[in-house]
Amino acid sequence: MTIYDWLAVAAILLCLVLSAFFSASETALTASSRAAMMRLEKQGNKDASIVNRLLAMRERLLGVLLFGNNFTNIAASTLMTGLLLGFFGHVGVIYATVAMTLVIFILVEVLPKTAAFNMPDRMALTVAQPVDRLVRWFSPFLRVVEWLVRAILRLLGMQVGKLQSILTPREELRGAVDLMHRAGIVEKLDRDMMGGLLDLRELIVSDVMIHRTKMVMLDADLSSAEIIDAVLSASVTRLPLWRGWPDNIIGILHAKEVLRALHAAGGDAAKIHIPELIRPAWFVPDTTPLYEQLKAFRHRKTPFALVVDEYGELEGLVTLEDIVEEIVGDISDEHDIAVPGVRMLPDGSVNVDGAVPVRDLNRAMDWSIPDGEATTIAGVVIHEARSIPEPGQNFTFHGYRFQVLRKTRNRITALRVTPLTRKVAATAKAS
Repeated sequence: MTIYDWLAVAAILLCLVLSAFFSASETALTASSRAAMMRLEKQGNKDASIVNRLLAMRERLLGVLLFGNNFTNIAASTLMTGLLLGFFGHVGVIYATVAMTLVIFILVEVLPKTAAFNMPDRMALTVAQPVDRLVRWFSPFLRVVEWLVRAILRLLGMQVGKLQSILTPREELRGAVDLMHRAGIVEKLDRDMMGGLLDLRELIVSDVMIHRTKMVMLDADLSSAEIIDAVLSASVTRLPLWRGWPDNIIGILHAKEVLRALHAAGGDAAKIHIPELIRPAWFVPDTTPLYEQLKAFRHRKTPFALVVDEYGELEGLVTLEDIVEEIVGDISDEHDIAVPGVRMLPDGSVNVDGAVPVRDLNRAMDWSIPDGEATTIAGVVIHEARSIPEPGQNFTFHGYRFQVLRKTRNRITALRVTPLTRKVAATAKAS
């Protein structure tokens, strides 16, 4: 081999190393976490700020990486072909094609890209500065290429410069959280909390309120002693007072106010004038988005509001705790899975009170029963059945079997819900 042959070998090796660098850089930069880079940039990491700047001009970045990768591959293949032609004659073209295909595919493409994919953030920070220099050096050439590519795409009728996504940013974020949970990076509790935060803009007050049938209310015409006894025995601290009929709410009575007045009166309930302790009631529409209601609670510095429908009729009440529980889960429960009104059975099914919200059941059991048309699990059954079922009836929809256990008048009070596995579904179909 002459000195020129050794120079050709050195040039081939250099081209292959550079091509591997471009392949690894492309994978590392495009697969790096934008959230991680933004966080590192805020912490003062200069390489992270370079990565963010490069990703902001993605077309130019891909242009220089693809140009460098293709140029070095073609140059290496050309030099290898010329080298082997000198040794083997015309058959050297076949040897060069086979050899360079294997070398480029294994050592230049698959190996560096696999390595970069396994640690994209770390490698992105490593290659950020040299890639940034290349982008600046080739910027004039890349501008011409970008103009030419955009012109061709416009001729083909494709919109350029607009990110066309089939999901909203919140849905994409939710998908990312679900993916990390499936990979074992995010725990179920953290996933549910993140999902609860994202749901605040989609849910309305009626989705989380306490229905009027479960509210504790007092008749304002009762004697002071009777009202005080009812307040002290109640499990809540704020009680709506009504006069004439339950929908006619005249105000809210706070247990702390009653206790202060009772202490000041020396324990004599007859000396307490209840109307002086009543606070004005705050009414909110049932269609108020949860995030707006949360802001309203913070602004008014009160955690309690009564919910009315479009006709102004009392529908229920909502508290700050109800909204917080949509994020963190049931505050009063120490267990992640246990939910009031839900009793798990050994066969994987659950007995559910009809008034249990669908969202709570889904979160507790990691199910996906649709909750768009009804808030409670009983409401789902009634909506899908298009009737009020009788005890003993069974329904199968959305991948679950619903058996009505008990009913009181027109209300379903207890059901058994069984998720249908492939085996159960096949048996049900055969029967």
